[in-house]
Amino acid sequence: MTAELGHYALVLALSVALVQATLPLLGAWRGDPGWIGLARPAALVQCLLIVAAFAALMYAYVTSDFSVLNVATNSHSAKPMLYKIAGVWGNHEGSLLLWLLILALFGAAVAVFGGNLPAPFRARVLAVQAMIGVGFLAFVLFTSNPFVRLLPAPLDGRGLNPLLQDPGLAFHPPFLYLGYVGFSMAFSFAVAALIEGRVDAAWARWVRPWTLAAWCFLTLGIAMGAWWAYYELGWGGWWFWDPVENASFMPWLAGTALLHSTIVVEKRDSLKNWTVLLAIVTFSLSLLGTFLVRSGVLTSVHAFATDPTRGVFILAFLIAVIGGSLTLYAVRAPAMKGGGLFAPVSREGGLVLNNLLLSTACATVLLGTLYPLFLDALTGEKITVGPPYFNATFGPLMVPALIAMAVGPMLRWKRGDLLGAVQRLKFAVIATVLALLATLVAAHDGPWLAIPGIALGVWMIAASVEEAAYRLRLFRVPVGESARRLMRSPRSAWGTTFAHAGAGMVIIGIVASSAWQVEKLQVMRQGESLAMGPYEIKFQGAEPIDGPNYSAVRGVFRVSRNGAEIAVLEPESRNYQDPPMETTEAAIRTGWGGDLYAVIGDPTGDGSWSTRFYNKPMIHWIWIGCLMMVFGGLVSLSDRRHRVGAPARRDVPVKAAKTAASMAGK
Repeated sequence: MTAELGHYALVLALSVALVQATLPLLGAWRGDPGWIGLARPAALVQCLLIVAAFAALMYAYVTSDFSVLNVATNSHSAKPMLYKIAGVWGNHEGSLLLWLLILALFGAAVAVFGGNLPAPFRARVLAVQAMIGVGFLAFVLFTSNPFVRLLPAPLDGRGLNPLLQDPGLAFHPPFLYLGYVGFSMAFSFAVAALIEGRVDAAWARWVRPWTLAAWCFLTLGIAMGAWWAYYELGWGGWWFWDPVENASFMPWLAGTALLHSTIVVEKRDSLKNWTVLLAIVTFSLSLLGTFLVRSGVLTSVHAFATDPTRGVFILAFLIAVIGGSLTLYAVRAPAMKGGGLFAPVSREGGLVLNNLLLSTACATVLLGTLYPLFLDALTGEKITVGPPYFNATFGPLMVPALIAMAVGPMLRWKRGDLLGAVQRLKFAVIATVLALLATLVAAHDGPWLAIPGIALGVWMIAASVEEAAYRLRLFRVPVGESARRLMRSPRSAWGTTFAHAGAGMVIIGIVASSAWQVEKLQVMRQGESLAMGPYEIKFQGAEPIDGPNYSAVRGVFRVSRNGAEIAVLEPESRNYQDPPMETTEAAIRTGWGGDLYAVIGDPTGDGSWSTRFYNKPMIHWIWIGCLMMVFGGLVSLSDRRHRVGAPARRDVPVKAAKTAASMAGK
């Protein structure tokens, strides 16, 4: 009965979404307050219905109701409770229901916290949000119903993919979807602005916190996915430019550009059309990721193995959303003219350069991801575009972007002084040169490209710190004055400082762990040792163990340095029965200098075991840097200006505007 209630809740949610998508939009066009007022209660009711449906599916998983096909296919009675719950979104149908839940929650959040928005504009935003909901609700109900019954019910289920039975991946999809779906708010605000024919500083202030929240969630989701790949898959890497990884990275790049362009709209009343276009493109890339994962065109550890006919539905919806919004943009955007002018060398100019480089990098990743698919569809030829292409094209684009990211905050609005900005970063320049020389001495035998890479990361961190010191006028005014400046500084500025410094840490972690990692593959017997840099690793043997729903072999390796034991590493090779699959659980010892990473493989038949070890210097800087970027985004999101919201729009009468202009001329 619970499954049927969940199904009926989705049907009712579709009905409410259809009302929310039409009547408030017509009401805003006609100026009818009654129809405009329908938007808020409709968004709340739709959210409650989808919450009820999601709760019904979760109840079926928790109680192991195998009469529900989705539960029987993706769960098992012996699974730990965490993975029963994670199984709700560890499949195609359940993940779509999670997508819908988050979409409805964002709509409800606008209905509850959007009191500062003009009622007609808020109605348009919620109507556009409901249109997206209609598409996904129809997709779920007509092609991917999670409440289909299976009669007779089996005694037990098939189980969840063992690769997904991990705490990191249990929480990775919700955060990733909060980012993906969060960008739907920027899309809805952009389309509502196009319908209304107005983009101004108030609009930028309204859209920015929603974009920033989505960016924080997506950053955290990508970082969690990379961490899962690092310690769960056993290959020692964290990013492989997999098409599904790229599907999450592209909206992150576009969303980062969108965040920066909204600043220009808010401060200088410029880049209006470009910012609206970025909002449309960012969410369109999120929908593209949904298509790639569920269409059956990709084979990936991240992809859902689904019927390709479902991909046709998503493709049609993708074309409708992207084509419709871009058509509206082509019709309405020419009427929206930018206001403020600025010199190429200015803070606005730096943000424009940032946007151009990030957008080009995003297009490069998009080309490398889609080209093999188009070539296969058109000619039948199968090729793979892998890390060499992306490293050769993406990396060079990021170097000037990171340099400009440090210089931009030191430039003035409207017209800046590039030489003066660099001079204000003199301590950052000195720190970068010292880092360059120190890395050159420590790694004089290469690889040579890693040396400027480390220097670039130090430049980002040092420039962020110096920009903050310049803002406080540290060491140039009395300490009390600097303290007062600290208290008065907007939190958004501090958020920028943390986020930029975090990006520098990520750069250092990527470069150091890639350039100077040491890898050893060796067959070892019990009692044998191997040397790995300053470490000595001794194999103590392997023993069978039983887990909650798997059997495993656990290896024991004692790690010593200068004769003193510093760690015991216990990697596992696991064997799941429901469904049958072998997985690798790496053992990682994290120290100040980096990670020592151990994997045990298969026995060779003569008492030996295949083993693999990595020494990855400074790789933990990647995760620390990502967390610092998220922290910076949250600090910026807590800025009072985002909580209070933008002031209400006020139209200046024509006569008053002419009088003001004539007075300014005198």
